[in-house]
Amino acid sequence: MKHLTSMAAGVLLGLSALPGAALAQASNASISIVREVDSDRYDPQRSTARAASEVLFMMGDTLVSLDHDMSTIKPGLATSWTASPDGKTYTFKLRNDVQFCDGKKLTAQDVVYSIKRWIDPATRSPVAWRAGKIEDVVATDDYTVEYKLKAPFSELLYQLTQSFAIILDKANVEALGADFGVKGFNGTGPYCWGEWKPRNEFRLKRHAAYKWGPPIYENTGPAHIEEVVWRIVPEENTRLAAAMTGQTQVTQYVPYSGMAQLRANRNLKLIESKEAFWTYFVGFKIDKEGVNDAAVRRAMVMAVDQKAIAENLYFGEVEPAYSYISTEALDWNKAVTPLKTNVAEANKVLDAAGWVKGADGFRSKDGKKLSPVVYGFTGSTWQKLMEAIQGDLRKIGVDLRIQLFDATIAWGKLATQEFDMFGMSFPYISAGDALNLYFPSANAPTPNRMNWKDAETDALLSKGMTALNDADRAAAYGEVLKKVHEAAVWLPLYHEPMKIAASARLAPFKAHNIYGCGLYKGLDLKFVR
Repeated sequence: MKHLTSMAAGVLLGLSALPGAALAQASNASISIVREVDSDRYDPQRSTARAASEVLFMMGDTLVSLDHDMSTIKPGLATSWTASPDGKTYTFKLRNDVQFCDGKKLTAQDVVYSIKRWIDPATRSPVAWRAGKIEDVVATDDYTVEYKLKAPFSELLYQLTQSFAIILDKANVEALGADFGVKGFNGTGPYCWGEWKPRNEFRLKRHAAYKWGPPIYENTGPAHIEEVVWRIVPEENTRLAAAMTGQTQVTQYVPYSGMAQLRANRNLKLIESKEAFWTYFVGFKIDKEGVNDAAVRRAMVMAVDQKAIAENLYFGEVEPAYSYISTEALDWNKAVTPLKTNVAEANKVLDAAGWVKGADGFRSKDGKKLSPVVYGFTGSTWQKLMEAIQGDLRKIGVDLRIQLFDATIAWGKLATQEFDMFGMSFPYISAGDALNLYFPSANAPTPNRMNWKDAETDALLSKGMTALNDADRAAAYGEVLKKVHEAAVWLPLYHEPMKIAASARLAPFKAHNIYGCGLYKGLDLKFVR
């Protein structure tokens, strides 16, 4: 990075091709936000990509919202709520002044439709579990909703802050059919669907009537910025140059190699928050030949040098991960003993398991070469990560074959049974939030891409979800954590904090960590000089 100036000059030609790129911003007419990948669609209940949530939080609203501390629930579309003593019925009182982008007024019937669509098997939502085990959702009047559960769900309110719980317009969903979230979206958020060019850019227009933003913002609407332009720039050096030269005004997708330069640039500010849990890992599809051997999985985990990855690829800006979630997260089990890097021991494990090295240096057993296929996303992040992992695995005789796909294709590929391993990253706030996403048997083949199907795990997850006290919940989730770590179901890589590079001309704002979407609703974004 000593030659940042020349590097920036070299990529500016590419940057000039960005639609609407401008070196200066004279007003609040438009703001450019650069990111690495796109989503395959923008349907809240079917989209699990952070790229989808980033845009959806700006286009839609949820019943309740999450404060910047990632633990305090605040009003959203609901002004208040109560829970029954048995934890099975929540009653939400809605605002009566909310309208969709097309001007239609929001009522309790919209909430009922949205929640029921979320859990409808026909929707095929990979995150339906986040809604809880629903008995029924009913509108008792135009602005009151009763949310009835079959069993208590200790994290329901938190789940209802997520983008999956965004309230939809039934007429819009039904009119667009399979194109909902692809060709349009009529939401109640501070911004409205403008134009989406997949893998290129997404333009959002300000919702002029919006005035019901979460109370965590000083400005509850309308938004200050008239147009938000989310631009896709896969190359990390181009994203860095865009930030350094003012071609983009805000981004959380800057390479760690450029953090020192960003901090030293007087025209920029780096907004950081440690109140975030985001983990990168590679998962094993445990019923596929080769990686169905627990000894192979354990050896592969021990072969990868997470510390070297954190230091060499990310300049020490991330934390090496040996655990599946941060040890600071709620309900982490201190009894878990994560596997640490030990190449010599990894080779011994494979030797003992009967995997023999051939003349080419790679191992085989019963005539089958240990050559798993890993699926991941295109872009500099996963390209470099996969290559580092591939190099480490060669030290123990594993021939890792890498296949990367554009995000618009990758999510579909990752729902198949074609691969042996997969790269993924995810946000969470607690052990339960992470475990209930990835490890229930019912969540296979996605997001339980490991095909981890274990009755004891399912029983423990259910016990944790329905617990009425902290100790019982922590004990149940702790047992699951111990079980999956011992089975070496994942290869953890690193825990990532939140860091946003922003123009110094922007007013001060806080990074939000909900689902890793640092800008959340963007209501505090505005230029002051």
